[in-house]
Amino acid sequence: MTSTPETPLKRTPLHAAHLRAGARMVPFGGWDMPVQYTGVRAEHEAVRTRAGVFDVSHMGEFRVTGPDAEAFLQRVTTNDVSKLKPGRAQYNWLPNEAGGLVDDIYVYRVGPEEFLLVVNASNIEKDWAHLLNQAAGFAVTLADESDRWGLLAVQGPEAETMLQPHVDVDLSTKKKNAFFKATLLGFDVLLARTGYTGEDGFEVFVKAEEAESLWDRLLAVGLTPAGLGARDTLRLEAGFPLYGHEFADDLHPLASTYTWVVKDKEHVGRAGIQAAPPVRLIGLALDRVPVREGYPVLLNGERVGQVTSGTSSPTLGHPIAMALVRADAASEDAYEVEVRGKAHPARRVELPFYKR
Repeated sequence: MTSTPETPLKRTPLHAAHLRAGARMVPFGGWDMPVQYTGVRAEHEAVRTRAGVFDVSHMGEFRVTGPDAEAFLQRVTTNDVSKLKPGRAQYNWLPNEAGGLVDDIYVYRVGPEEFLLVVNASNIEKDWAHLLNQAAGFAVTLADESDRWGLLAVQGPEAETMLQPHVDVDLSTKKKNAFFKATLLGFDVLLARTGYTGEDGFEVFVKAEEAESLWDRLLAVGLTPAGLGARDTLRLEAGFPLYGHEFADDLHPLASTYTWVVKDKEHVGRAGIQAAPPVRLIGLALDRVPVREGYPVLLNGERVGQVTSGTSSPTLGHPIAMALVRADAASEDAYEVEVRGKAHPARRVELPFYKR
């Protein structure tokens, strides 16, 4: 994606802080975002071994309130929102009428009639239009709060240990997907024990105008700033799908390993999702040749699919990839990936590639 005078790149509240830190900035989903600071490998290893902090303020936040808030979200998502108690969060999908995905999202239950949704940055406008269209007939109020919030992700095995001296809540009592108010380094925030790296951690919702100050203080206590490059290698090792790669409007979401996200209830696109997916998402490991999105996957010389995400894994020390292949060819052990006209051996491995 490129910037033009008509479509300037958006900036998060931390843009100036990234420039001060010497970050290499790149266009991402319409935003000017840091891809790395000192280097992808160093930032990746910091999150795997200690703790790092990401700017994810480009993500969108929608608030859903009203007597029908739960019923509305039950209708427009595939997971069971009614199981959420206040103070709990849930990974979920927004399906379209055909059974593809408008987006994959996180749902946070604030109260009996109040929810906060976090959506992908590149899908904010699309998701907003979809939800407004679906809201007809429900007693709900929708508010787009995307510009109100800064969102930081503190991730890594030492995330709790490093934050605990600076927060007024006993973090050890908060389980995965907990969502709660706290004071962190003097700032009133919302903390969620969620993340996208395969590590423990907390996502920090802070007022947009306070995000830069909080970021600076988090770096001062020893957290390593990490960019989009490390975020991608971390999520890929953890086998996490990325919208626009493993999920899309025209891809059957149950091609992934996330069948648990669909519960037995009435929802938008139910008939399409119940149909058998024509392709399956598999993990591939290669010996030394990194592969990228779009590279053909071959079985006995025949193209049976393509790579959706690929990288050279810093943790595992060899290239890894996720690929969508024909359902009838998804249980084989050995494939090839075509790179610039040459086929390279790849073996199927179970997802995730990495699990702490």
